Formats: sequence, structure tokens, C-alpha cells
Amino acid sequence: MTLLVSGMLLFIAIHLLPTAVSLRAGLVERLGALPYRGLFALISALALVMIVMGKGQAPMVPLWTPPSWGRAFTAPLVLLGFILLVAAYLPSNLRRLTPHPMLGGVILWALGHLLANGDQASAILFGGFAAYSVVAIASANRRGATRARIKQPWYWDLLVVLVGSALWTGVLMFHGKLFGVPLF
Repeated sequence: MTLLVSGMLLFIAIHLLPTAVSLRAGLVERLGALPYRGLFALISALALVMIVMGKGQAPMVPLWTPPSWGRAFTAPLVLLGFILLVAAYLPSNLRRLTPHPMLGGVILWALGHLLANGDQASAILFGGFAAYSVVAIASANRRGATRARIKQPWYWDLLVVLVGSALWTGVLMFHGKLFGVPLF
């Protein structure tokens, strides 16, 4: 459990760094923009490895019994989460609905998993990512995040849905190999 908690704390800490605008600016000034980004990516990757390994090693400590209908909502919530994740990287009209498609996608992914899992490690992992995303959205909004105003052609929306759906399908098919929890 220590590895999971340490990984979550490291991941959240490094991702909250941009909310401390003056601290981030000082680091960029001292290190340079490219080395800062490289260090950010390296620490993020290390934290993710710690999280995945920690979740895999964590003991099964039940905290609650997920609702009987919870698993039925997991797949569609995670699908919408993947579509929003893709919308963070490709132009689409989803950015006209929210300035935070990735964070919204993370919240849906986390909520979907919390509906299907009631153990301590899942609460730490998925609850931690959901809580971080809510804080990050609030912080970005305070710093002036706004929705896109330019209408994109419909084919970008279609591409976002198709790519998000393809990624979701791949993760669904290989969930057991990737995360040790087969879904079929």
C-alpha cells in the first residue's frame, strides 16, 4: 500500500505544481522550459509506475460493497472518459462545452471504477485521481480557463469519438494483461 500511496502523492504533487504559478515560473526560469518539461514528464512517469505496481501489490481490503448496478455504468462512463481524453488533444466542439476535457474524462473514468470497486486500494487510486481532477479544474478556472469559442467542423468530433472509442476498446480487450484484472 505504501508504494501506491507514495505514487499517488508524487503524481498529484507534481501535477499541482502548475497551480503554484510563481513556483513553477521560478523552476522554468532556473531550469529552462525544456528541462522543466522533461523533469515533469520523468517524475510523472515514475509516479505512474509506482501507482500501477502499488495497486498490483496492494492487499484486498474491502471498504464498501459496490452497488449491484455499478458495473453496468462503468463501461459507458469510462468510454465517455476516453472520448474526453482524446478531445484534450484534438480539435473538437467538446472544447466548446468544457475547457477541461481531460480532467472531466479522468473524473468519469474514476467514478466508473469506484462504482465497480469497493476496496481500499481502488478508493485511494480512483478517489485520488477524481479529487485531484476537481481541484485542478477549480484551480484552472481561478486562473482564467475558458471554453473554446471557435466552432470546429463536424468531422473533428467524429474523429474524437472514433479514436476515443478505439482506445477504450483496446483497453477493454487487454485490461487483464495491462492491469491484471480481466474484464471478460
